[in-house]
This record gives sequence, C-alpha cells and structure tokens, in this order.
Amino acid sequence: MNNKFDALKDDDSGDHDQDQGSPKDSEKEKAEDEDKEQNTSKKKMVVPGAGEHPLQYNYTFWYSRRTPGRPASTQSYEQNIKQIGSFASVEQFWRFYSHMIRPGDLTGHSDFHLFKEGIKPMWEDDANKMGGKWIIRLRKGLASRCWENLILAMLGEQFMVGEEICGAVVSVRFQEDIISIWNKTASDQATTARIRDTLRRVLNLPPNTIMEYKTHTDSIKYVCLFDCPIAYSHLNYARCAVENTEQTPQTNVNLKRLSLVW
Repeated sequence: MNNKFDALKDDDSGDHDQDQGSPKDSEKEKAEDEDKEQNTSKKKMVVPGAGEHPLQYNYTFWYSRRTPGRPASTQSYEQNIKQIGSFASVEQFWRFYSHMIRPGDLTGHSDFHLFKEGIKPMWEDDANKMGGKWIIRLRKGLASRCWENLILAMLGEQFMVGEEICGAVVSVRFQEDIISIWNKTASDQATTARIRDTLRRVLNLPPNTIMEYKTHTDSIKYVCLFDCPIAYSHLNYARCAVENTEQTPQTNVNLKRLSLVW
C-alpha cells in the first residue's frame, strides 16, 4: 500500500534528566509519568485549521490486510489493522483521501475503514459491541464509486440518525467486494431501517438489491467458533456433508443470498 500518510504517532519521547532527587521528587515524577501515560493513551483530538469547514464529528481512516484462508482471530485482526490518520474538517479529509489508493486498486484481502475518532473498527469496541452493520456485496469494479458515495454521505450526516453511525468499511476480496456501515444499537429497528433506506438512496441501489443486517454479537460468536479447533473441524465436516447432498428448495433460497449487486 503506497499511501502518502503513515500512521499517526504521538511524539512524547523527550529527553528527561536523570538526576537523582529526594523520595518526594521521585514520587512526584512517578505520578507525573502515570498521568502522562493516561493522557497519551487517548488519541489527541484533531481540530479544524483556520478557515476550514469543520465536520460534525472527527473521523479516522484505518487499513487492514490479511492472508486469505481461515478466518482471523480477534487478536490477529487487531494486530493487522493500522491507523492512517484522523481529520476534523472537509479540507483535511480531502488531503487524506486524495492521496489514498482507491478500493478498486487494492489486491488480496484488504480493507479500508472510516470510523468516528475514538472508535476502533472492531466488534468489541464499547461503541460497537451492542450494534451491527448493513452489508452489501458488490461485483468487482463497483467498490471505488460506492465507497466514495458512502463515506461522503456519512461525513455529510445524510443518514440523520444522530450519533448512531459508528463508521463504514469497504472490503476487497478476490471474487467480490463488500461495503458495510456500522451503527451502535442493533435492537433499534427504526434506526436500522432508516440507515438501510438512506443507504439505498445514496448508493442508488436497484430495488432487488440484497441487503443483510448482521449484529456484532453474531460476528463475535462466529470468530469464537473458528478459534476452537474442535468446533472448526465439526463445522467443516457439516459443510462437506451439505455440499455432498442434493440441493433442496431451501438450499437454493440460501444460495440466492450470495448473488451480487448488479
């Protein structure tokens, strides 16, 4: 990935005097160090520059890539995801976005994430754990345009659901691409319905487009299943058994859910 911007880093590595002082001084320095650690553990909030147009929320771009195959565990996923940078204004967004590779040019199993600042693109994050996401599968060649339309609608507050939106993801895969938008409260059906309808509008989706809503609790259970070798073996055995049986009408219905947009 040849983005212009590297992950943002806190630059708190100043030189400190090593002179030995009194025990009180040592205790004071220790307390100051603890305070500094607590402060630097929180990402510094970016602010709009002079004359820039502020967004309602600050956002952060993330990037992740993994080797195809067995689903990644939560630990490996967290290790693979990298922060690109945060922005607070329209101008700052375009400075990032204009230098980033478009999703259609990514290869392998790669993902771009755009989330509100302070929210990690992980199911376990406090802002996400009770929420879910709308998922749309795209045929190859459509991801770049749909991703741009989606994030511009999100930054422009077109979804009109208050603080419910957490972020959006575009996932590049070998045979298809996937875009999704995450919200905080999966049980709020009125909110999820409004997000769905707005998503249809901003992406100009055909009426027959299949849209799937998935809660993050279900996703976590799925990853936990694959983290267990015994459960994974039983799941593979069951999958092979299904593949070797005749297709039933119910099977055909399920296969239709795999059809791609357009």
